Amino acid sequence: MKVHVPQTANRCCRGMLRRSGLSLGQELLRKSNLTGVCWFHTKAKMSRMVPARRLEGMDKNIWVEFVKLAATYGTVNLGQGFPNYPPPDFAKEAFVEAVGGEDTSLHQYTRAFGHPPLVKILARFFGKLLGQDLDPMTNVLITVGAYEALYCCFQAMVDDGDEVIIIEPFFDCYEPMVKMAGGTPVFIPLRPKAVKSGKLMSSRDWQLDPAELEAKFSQRTKALVLNTPNNPLGKVFSREELELIAELCVKHDVLCFSDEVYEWLVYDGREHIRIASLPGMWERTVTIGSSGKTFSATGWKVGWTIGPDGLLKHLRTVHQNSVYHCATAAQEAVARALERELGHFGAPESYFVQLPRELQRKRDLLIRSLVAVGMEPVVPEGTYFLIADFSAFKTELPELPESEEPCDSQFAKWMIKHKHLAAIPVSAFYSAPQKKNFDHFIRFCFAKEDSTLKAADDILQQWSREKAGQ
Repeated sequence: MKVHVPQTANRCCRGMLRRSGLSLGQELLRKSNLTGVCWFHTKAKMSRMVPARRLEGMDKNIWVEFVKLAATYGTVNLGQGFPNYPPPDFAKEAFVEAVGGEDTSLHQYTRAFGHPPLVKILARFFGKLLGQDLDPMTNVLITVGAYEALYCCFQAMVDDGDEVIIIEPFFDCYEPMVKMAGGTPVFIPLRPKAVKSGKLMSSRDWQLDPAELEAKFSQRTKALVLNTPNNPLGKVFSREELELIAELCVKHDVLCFSDEVYEWLVYDGREHIRIASLPGMWERTVTIGSSGKTFSATGWKVGWTIGPDGLLKHLRTVHQNSVYHCATAAQEAVARALERELGHFGAPESYFVQLPRELQRKRDLLIRSLVAVGMEPVVPEGTYFLIADFSAFKTELPELPESEEPCDSQFAKWMIKHKHLAAIPVSAFYSAPQKKNFDHFIRFCFAKEDSTLKAADDILQQWSREKAGQ
């Protein structure tokens, strides 16, 4: 609906009126038309309710919408990305000891930028992985999950007019976080290659075009966001692909925010390469990690950034002026769990060895279920997600109403309501121009108990029988 603004309103008030939303705006228009007086000007209290401009268009969130739908319809939930099995016993025991032990200091504030035992073990652990001598007090920052780590990166380093390159598909918070920092997202898609008939596509078949990627760099490019392994695709970027990205970042003097929360979840013998370990990248990279993904404990909300002090000092400024501090007991538990893992690093009893082996088995269970009913999964090399082409099921749906909403979003909602199976539309992980090009995929999470995967398989098999008219 086009909103007509009375000429009696001055320029400032006219802008407020347009941003106020239809319900409030229409009422104020009615009063303005009756009296000839701009009610934004005379009712100052009303005008103060207008939100900051940086929030415009940021109100919708795919997780809020689909979590509510899944709860409402009592679904088998393969949508939201959290395990429904417990963390390892040693991690749970560490948390219980931290909360129930005699050390009462663990119930109080700790160091704002990271609990000393945690930053020290992270410095040892990642110093080994990155080939760097890390100072725990300057090269490590603890955050409220990886989400806050990302927020700190964008708020600390991205300024008005800066461009940030985002590889599609991308975790959905990247785009709004760039915009809220005043930056401009510049998107570059991973493009799927054709595969032989009868062969399942792999996430490695989705690749960047080198010339297209280089063309995205400009004098205004401040940073590139890398997510490997990638959510939702499950792609693990190869050394060659990372070397291309690194070469361009160095050439154009661009930062890299490397979201590596699924670093331990790689399959089929693939290797996770940390881009900060490549030549020229340590001094320009912030590496982001998560205890939630590392120890299957997403509710603990303990994340971290690893990087040079020259970058992290600015993230610390954002952190101290926003959340300031993370839960002490949770940090202590993660520190003890990492101590245990460092002692077993690479050994068969390591959780980092056992977890990907178990998740690969679960991945293959879900792939077999989807293939059996006619969906076409893209085999992920990492994470605990896979995307699947549901095109074969479109014809079985009732005619969907004309809508600007992407087809995969409509399909996923229909599937929740009528089949009681939850997945997430993949278009949510794309920029607006690309949503329609990838709206035939939905994302499933296979980090679930076998009983949950079996319940999902039962739904799919019954659906397939109904589809075949049996």
